Amino acid sequence: MQFFNSFDKYGLLAKLFHWITFIVLLVQVPFGFYLVGLEFSDQRIELENIHILIGITVFYLTLFRLIWKFFNPSPTESKSFFKGQVLIGKANHFLLYVTIFSITISGILKKLYMGEILNFIFFKYGFEKDNFVLADAYYQVHIYANYLLLALVSLHILAVIVHHFVFKDKILNKIT
Repeated sequence: MQFFNSFDKYGLLAKLFHWITFIVLLVQVPFGFYLVGLEFSDQRIELENIHILIGITVFYLTLFRLIWKFFNPSPTESKSFFKGQVLIGKANHFLLYVTIFSITISGILKKLYMGEILNFIFFKYGFEKDNFVLADAYYQVHIYANYLLLALVSLHILAVIVHHFVFKDKILNKIT
């Protein structure tokens, strides 16, 4: 298996970034919605700390993924795609990155403005002064960005299914 991307297929690292991010978000998003329904308790605080650590990991994973993508461009699009498909695909991928960063950064800022000190794996950080109004605003961004992520991922999966079964263009082979 090739480590770097080629003209027709993603390399091992790009595939790992893609599938690990997908699997982590597949667990993280429902986990976050589950946390919203819990009463305030020591158990909820402990589960939130796990959620935060996973979220910060997703942030780093997405950042490293973008750096890797910058130095190792994606395979070329098939000539059978019309320009609209390519534009929609690129827009969806761009919005997926923006949304993942919106979710992780808004979650971090919500906790920081609540007056908490966060462990960013490489360092710990917290604000000296809390601001509950800003914390609530970032929480709203966090929630709505999760709904947007669900819509974008659904569109992404639907496009893969259509390409695989309707167009039979073997697009799925690039990332598996």
